[in-house]
Amino acid sequence: MTESHGTDGATERLPVLEKTTDSGDGSGDYGQTSSAADHEPPPPAGRERRFWSARRIPAALTALAVFVVAGFFLYDIVSVRAGRPAMRWRRELADQLARRPLDDTWVLVGAGLVAVLGLWLLVLAATPGLRPVLPMRRTRTDVRAGLHRDLAALVLRDRAMEVSGVQSVRVRVRRRKAEVRAVSHFRDLDEVRAELDATLTETVRGLGLSRKPALSVRVRKPGRKG
Repeated sequence: MTESHGTDGATERLPVLEKTTDSGDGSGDYGQTSSAADHEPPPPAGRERRFWSARRIPAALTALAVFVVAGFFLYDIVSVRAGRPAMRWRRELADQLARRPLDDTWVLVGAGLVAVLGLWLLVLAATPGLRPVLPMRRTRTDVRAGLHRDLAALVLRDRAMEVSGVQSVRVRVRRRKAEVRAVSHFRDLDEVRAELDATLTETVRGLGLSRKPALSVRVRKPGRKG
């Protein structure tokens, strides 16, 4: 902690962020600053993996559907075991499945819907998602950071508007490409484009992204009114 003397002579403690370290006996020494963390070497350079989405809504809907269907079947089976007749919908379903051939239109439609649903669930399970979040370079081994594409586009737009001669800018940032469309109302277009290339290239480098998107800059004159 850091001490500061106020105007009334009293001693005040100012908050200081400190990293705690565990001692060998497991009790933990709170309030001690870890000098090793200050000199921790950066992780090796490489492409960071994308962030994985939790996908709570698809998981909740799938769990709810499985729970409802399983509950209906379980209730009907218990009812039959107890000596009661099976529910009407299950008798109708069994009768339809017994009478309809495999090449029936409704059977094919139902099978196609189930196949599409299963393929969608497999895609969700095998892909990371969170496409708007761009992974950033890792400077510490225990910290991962990401930058939203809209925020990256906003930074590029603000820097592009600082270039002399630029009237308006539209920026679209994707995972692998940043598209900049500018309108210049004075100065030569080649000069404006060259300055935009230099400025935005430095800005993209300063974003700290793990994979820098390719920069595409186009400059045009404003269209005639009327």
